[in-house]
Amino acid sequence: MARCGICEKTVSFGNKISITRSNVSRRTSRTWKPNLRTIKTMIDGQPKKIKVCAKCIRSGKVQKV
Repeated sequence: MARCGICEKTVSFGNKISITRSNVSRRTSRTWKPNLRTIKTMIDGQPKKIKVCAKCIRSGKVQKV
């Protein structure tokens, strides 16, 4: 499953609403996945590859090796 190794961000679920009709009667389910990147970082002194979301990389919560 898609999950960030730092902030634990995961898949979100919701409804996609069709706006072609005047009444909003057509709804289908959809998912939003986090923007994950596989990077190599130091964890407990060892270089490891983990999946991290782009927000954690930009904010500096994790450092690339």
